[in-house]
Amino acid sequence: QVQLVESGGGLVQPGGFLRLSCAASETAFSIGAMGWYRQAPGKERELVARISSGGTINYADSVKGRFTISRDNAKNTVYLQMNSLKPEDTAVYYCNNVYSPVRWGQGTQVTVSS
Repeated sequence: QVQLVESGGGLVQPGGFLRLSCAASETAFSIGAMGWYRQAPGKERELVARISSGGTINYADSVKGRFTISRDNAKNTVYLQMNSLKPEDTAVYYCNNVYSPVRWGQGTQVTVSS
């Protein structure tokens, strides 16, 4: 059963923006915080933003002030608005439940390059 479907990635120039979406199953979405993660080539997966069911938000220092996470509880969907993108933001982006993770989705590729 597919529980996480990420979309919205693409190729963008430095300084550009993208909006990622993650459609989650009720199982994945309903309990606790949802997070956006990314994995760059040769690096470990890292958590870049998370949002609790009550709306408490935390960001990694590397994206603070540029990325905005939000969630639509009625749609079981979490979003990541990414502005002022940098080449170092290039990675595959994933979402998952932060404290009760389910099987990872395929992710969505974000490439920031001129």
